[in-house]
Amino acid sequence: MNELSAAAIDLLKDLIAIPSFSQEEDKTADRIGQWFDYYGIPYQRSGNNIWAQNKGFDPQKPTLLLNSHHDTVQPNAAYTNDPFEPKIEDGKLYGLGSNDAGGALVSLIALFTHYYDAQNPKYNLIIAASAEEEIAGQDSLRGLLSHLPKIDVAIVGEPTEMHLAVAEKGLLVFDAVIKGTPGHAAHPNDDNPIMKLPKVLEWFQNFSLEKQSDFLGDVKITVTQINAGKEHNVVPASVDLVVDVRVNDQYSNEELAKILTEAAPCEMTPRSLHLNSSSIGMDHELVQAGIALGRKTYGSPTLSDQAALQCPSLKMGPGLSTRSHSANEYIFVHEIEEAVKIYIELLGKIL
Repeated sequence: MNELSAAAIDLLKDLIAIPSFSQEEDKTADRIGQWFDYYGIPYQRSGNNIWAQNKGFDPQKPTLLLNSHHDTVQPNAAYTNDPFEPKIEDGKLYGLGSNDAGGALVSLIALFTHYYDAQNPKYNLIIAASAEEEIAGQDSLRGLLSHLPKIDVAIVGEPTEMHLAVAEKGLLVFDAVIKGTPGHAAHPNDDNPIMKLPKVLEWFQNFSLEKQSDFLGDVKITVTQINAGKEHNVVPASVDLVVDVRVNDQYSNEELAKILTEAAPCEMTPRSLHLNSSSIGMDHELVQAGIALGRKTYGSPTLSDQAALQCPSLKMGPGLSTRSHSANEYIFVHEIEEAVKIYIELLGKIL
């Protein structure tokens, strides 16, 4: 276990040193492939996604997916460190992608390697190091799933302090339009769309849905952008809004889109419907195993590749979510060491 943890930390250092912005992850995919070559594990590659399955894979058994991503966002403008220099200071490993989600990725890779040749496991294991997570791209986990065997349950590696995110909010983004009658500002106009805006905003502020989630609470609706008019003396024909909706696990995106488009006092058009909420039952043996190890359960407001999955899924990984996308991003070395240990103990209870 100690050797695997040390190797995982070395792998993370190498990944930090290689720029891997979304859609530019080819070199980090190469480095991850080198890990599997070193340990004699056959793997496959689809685009910049790398995946492998356990030695005794049996199509008759359920399959547990271990997934995290190796793409990163662009470095925050406030960086004072070199984002691609993997340096350790005061127990912190600094570097872009160290916390989101490099620490989780290398810990899951170490976990898979530990159990790769386990004899007669209850679950098949698949490890997938995926690309384009940060942009929810076509060649992210969503695109990779068609190449994988059927997945029955998943652990998605994101920074959760190794606690159990048993539910995750989905996302709907709407382009909304308040329509009116355009005209010259000097003339009377009782159909100015800008003057309708306060009542529309009030509607969004007060609108609520019946179904609450034990872990995710209410659906959260937020108007995030407003745009109208180009000239001082012209009443515009419309006011354009962008509405951000964080969906709990009581609604599908399709169901919620129908409710809002029918009820809202303006035209609403969803940009996409594929970023659904995710959850796993509290009685699932994976959750119960985590609780037995002293891990807490909670609902996560942030989106991940869980949105691509149609099976029960658990979000769990080392690091702290608030460090993600921050300047001088880091993860504690001991967090990775502890993550490998906890992951191995977790699967040891169910395999």
